[in-house]
Amino acid sequence: MPARRTLLKALAAAPVLSALGTSPAGAAAPDPAPGIVKPLPPAYFTVRGTNAESRFETFRDTGRVTPTDRFFVRNHTSTPVLDAADWRLTVWGDGLHGRRPSVRIGYGQLRDLPAVTRTALIECAGNGRSLYATQQGEPVSGTPWTLGAVGAAHWRGARLSDVLRLAGIAADAVAVQPRGLDAPYVTGGADLGHVRRPLPVAKALDDVILAYEMNGEPLPYDHGHPVRLVVPNWVGVASVKWLGDIEVSRSPLSSPWSTDYYRFFGEAYPAGGSAPLGPQTLKSAYELPFGATLEAGRPHHLTGRAWSALAPVRAVEVSADGGAAWHPARLLDRPRSGGWVRWTASWRPAAAGPATLLSRVTDTAGNVQPERAVHNTQGYLFNAVVRHPVTVE
Repeated sequence: MPARRTLLKALAAAPVLSALGTSPAGAAAPDPAPGIVKPLPPAYFTVRGTNAESRFETFRDTGRVTPTDRFFVRNHTSTPVLDAADWRLTVWGDGLHGRRPSVRIGYGQLRDLPAVTRTALIECAGNGRSLYATQQGEPVSGTPWTLGAVGAAHWRGARLSDVLRLAGIAADAVAVQPRGLDAPYVTGGADLGHVRRPLPVAKALDDVILAYEMNGEPLPYDHGHPVRLVVPNWVGVASVKWLGDIEVSRSPLSSPWSTDYYRFFGEAYPAGGSAPLGPQTLKSAYELPFGATLEAGRPHHLTGRAWSALAPVRAVEVSADGGAAWHPARLLDRPRSGGWVRWTASWRPAAAGPATLLSRVTDTAGNVQPERAVHNTQGYLFNAVVRHPVTVE
């Protein structure tokens, strides 16, 4: 145990190689969100504390991949500005073979490993959280995201499985716990340490990558430079940014991000909460501002996106009469695992007045967006049909 404590202290003291939140030379001036480096033009983002939510309606003129400059930012603290040349990953723990206490891997070594590209969504577990209150009248805590805490990108990097095998993962290892290099998270006077969250070995050895590129360019600071984890189809907190170390264990691991947060609490769940959240859920949404004004008596070309972390999208239906009648939308993309599908539908409103647009997705496993999401006090995994208000005049 003394050796373990010494290693933990050393890892916790890993250097942040430039001032937190400082823009690199020549970059745009700091934006209104504390600790975020990239510009956040109001046309594309809503600032929410230390986070920046993408305006979902602005995805309308983009393809299946979210432009990097429009990708949402979820920070527990501040974006660290790190130098790839000085970056090292430490893989350690009793889940490694023999007496090897740890293995250090440099940035160049990581890039020398076979590279893969995953086109995958990353979605915050709280995406849609505000709709528990505004749509279902149920109080929740946390950042009041609407629908823009999600984005799709081409992520390129090394397989986590290759890194773990290089480090010598033991056959009886059951869990890994990646940890970030951003500043420790302090809340309510308690220092919870660096963001970290366990993954079962089965998932770690499946499709997870250590990404160093996003959309064909080196990772930007706000999105995890130099290296981040990308865990397809899982809640966004699993895709740890600014990766610094990975603990490998022969016994289950935990952290505040799997015990106090990122699990379900509430009347529908056991007193101690649900199991830690793993896969994300399914959603569909219109690429249209809430409260948009549309002209009566003429056709409107409505567009949107649908996605499911549980299986590829099979169909999207839309309704303009509160769900009394549903009509199929036309899918614009070939559905596939881990991505979203763009869709379109036409609507010709006959009369002026308020209206509510609905959309719902069905995936190939038979999962359908429900009319109502099961409430949990921290507002995770909202999956209900979204009631999208518009005005016709």
